[in-house]
Amino acid sequence: MPSTITAEKAALRTQIRARLKALPLSERQAGDALLFQRFLSLPQTAAASTLLLYHGMGTEPDTVRLLEPLWALGKRVCLPRCLPGNQMEARLVQRESILIPHPWGMLEPGTDCALVTPEEIDLVLVPGLAFDRSGGRLGQGGGFYDRWLAGFSGVTAGLCRDLVLLDRVPREAHDRSVDLVVTETGLYGPPQSKGGESGA
Repeated sequence: MPSTITAEKAALRTQIRARLKALPLSERQAGDALLFQRFLSLPQTAAASTLLLYHGMGTEPDTVRLLEPLWALGKRVCLPRCLPGNQMEARLVQRESILIPHPWGMLEPGTDCALVTPEEIDLVLVPGLAFDRSGGRLGQGGGFYDRWLAGFSGVTAGLCRDLVLLDRVPREAHDRSVDLVVTETGLYGPPQSKGGESGA
């Protein structure tokens, strides 16, 4: 039987998805602009040479809009590619890269894009349905990022709409938190994380 925490997370995902789905497109787009502006202005983003983003889909922030400004800053940008067994890898993408539709709906790089190891990456933008103020993350439930981040020692950040910033995300032993939670109006994270102290 599922653990109590697993069941709690499943119920919370249903609530959060409904809350995000009810958010008008115009408000999502306005929120995206604020999230991206704050992310691009982070000192951790400025210091990073190589970043791993994700290709937002559905009600997620439209993170493809971050590619051009990051390339313009001279950054190396990677996107994840799904592998069997709920694993993933990072592949370098450039303006001329052709992204391939995944059956789940997101676009991902092909094997013609260079493989990049976790050790080469300075900052990972981690997707999440919701986050809490201490960096706790509610993912989609596949465990792709929890597995990949187990071997990562750089900075992690999440974009979270104020609407779904929670007081507490239920956590299990394998769940990975993030160093920085960026919202439209604030910046949060564990007080002694690589991201620094939380604040508004």
